[in-house]
Amino acid sequence: MPNQLLEALYLKETALPIDEYYYKKLIDNKDFVSIAPQIYHLLKEQGMLGEVTDDFYLYLKKHYLQTLQLNLFVKHQMTQILHSFEEYGLEVIPLKGVCLAESYFGNIGARRTSDIDLLIKYRDLEQAIDMIKQLGFTTEEEKIPGHFHCSYSKKLPGSEIPLVVELHWDLLKESTANFNIKDFWSEAKPYGKTSFIKELSSFHVFYMIVLHGWRHNLDSYKYYLDIIHLIHFFKDELDFAKLMETAKAHKTQRRIIRTLTAVYQEFPFLDKIKPFPFKANKQYLYLSEKKDGNSFYKKYADYIDYQYFSYDLSGHIVKEILSTILPAKK
Repeated sequence: MPNQLLEALYLKETALPIDEYYYKKLIDNKDFVSIAPQIYHLLKEQGMLGEVTDDFYLYLKKHYLQTLQLNLFVKHQMTQILHSFEEYGLEVIPLKGVCLAESYFGNIGARRTSDIDLLIKYRDLEQAIDMIKQLGFTTEEEKIPGHFHCSYSKKLPGSEIPLVVELHWDLLKESTANFNIKDFWSEAKPYGKTSFIKELSSFHVFYMIVLHGWRHNLDSYKYYLDIIHLIHFFKDELDFAKLMETAKAHKTQRRIIRTLTAVYQEFPFLDKIKPFPFKANKQYLYLSEKKDGNSFYKKYADYIDYQYFSYDLSGHIVKEILSTILPAKK
């Protein structure tokens, strides 16, 4: 667990670990690679790279440079796409990806991304699809029934993994929330001097990232670190009362409380940065327990609780259960 390392990076009064075996265990942890670029950047930013072991430093630097190279390419592709949106006069908001890395982590190589997520208006969907196809994203990925995005990809030279563009017109399934995407658009700000490219308000960035962590059931350190970093970044600007009020209106309150409670349980030092006063009176599985420890039945019970009982309304629970029993045709 990287708890002590992250605590030292986000709380000045905490010292970095000095045990060489601790760093070796992090290197051997297959999931730790998902946050290695962020850790490298945070250590470098605070002048602490010389305080870790040589092997750990080289490990972090290697993954940071790989991420930087990939993200520079992704940014080049995204810039072309956004330029086309501007030319066509279609409104668009980049989600997560290199924009999040640059705006909130402070470096394009500080957060690994492998695709391009864009929020568009549903009325513009067909025109947006035609546009990205003209840019070479011609392979349509399999659609997920009832979901809120479509995906198109193109092959990259020298890579087995294609680059994917996801066009989102919403962030949650309509059947399990009363989500209002119009709020995100109304509070979005212009991106630079452009007319049609927008960026989310800081409030909606955090809301989106928490929902993103929930959607993946916090099954990787990267989802934890995104939330930890934004809590540290926003601090006093972050209004948890407003978040709960919005989540209550959108019927996403259980999802928000579950996700933030789990993050605060796994990384208790967050209470010293920004206490979360709406924690659930329930103990969720730690990431290591989800992946390695605990019995099959405990993991299964936790998954069922996540999959079907994260919803605010009984009707949404029933719809999710029925979608599993009677899945829609693809």
